[in-house]
Amino acid sequence: MRDPIIKGMNTNPHDPAAPASATARSGADSLEGRMLLAMPCLADPRFSHAVIYMCAHNEDGAMGLIVNKPAPDLKFASLLKQLRIAPGPRTRDLKVHFGGPVEMGRGFVLHSDDMRLPEGTRELSGGLCLTASVEILESLANGGGPREALLALGYAGWGPGQLEAELAQNGWLECPADHDLIFDPDDARKWEAAMRRIGVDPALLSSEGGHA
Repeated sequence: MRDPIIKGMNTNPHDPAAPASATARSGADSLEGRMLLAMPCLADPRFSHAVIYMCAHNEDGAMGLIVNKPAPDLKFASLLKQLRIAPGPRTRDLKVHFGGPVEMGRGFVLHSDDMRLPEGTRELSGGLCLTASVEILESLANGGGPREALLALGYAGWGPGQLEAELAQNGWLECPADHDLIFDPDDARKWEAAMRRIGVDPALLSSEGGHA
């Protein structure tokens, strides 16, 4: 196996490719497999109107991918060139997304579960998988790979208790993951669409703290 996009992928508790541990939250306590929607009161502009799919959440912290922010000035073809992967005649024209501000040199492919690699793929809920190896990019470059795929560089990460504190301060709304919304090519509509699906009118949200 060639080097994964993520180095040492099974040693970090925040790493979504790490196996589930006995400390993983369960049931209603865990946000793994759900989505977070940024509230206007969040001060960090990198998370403005962010929709985040939560890949991992346990008592060691949490990790997710922003699914609605294309990476500026970076194309899939350019990324393949940097990785020395030759595109084929049926190369898919994938957007490269800004997955979050943590370790932006690391790449992740969130995808449908019709493709799994022996190493580097973690099965998530709702028919989704997360793969962090070069092999999946090679497959996509040759017109193969999973039916649906979202490529992201970097991730959103929280230390122990940090996400819970932000939720308590009403920085995020959480909602069920929506497969179709995650892979919708229209990134600009995802946040508003997700808000409306949980009965929230975005026009009524305040930029100040408080409940929606």
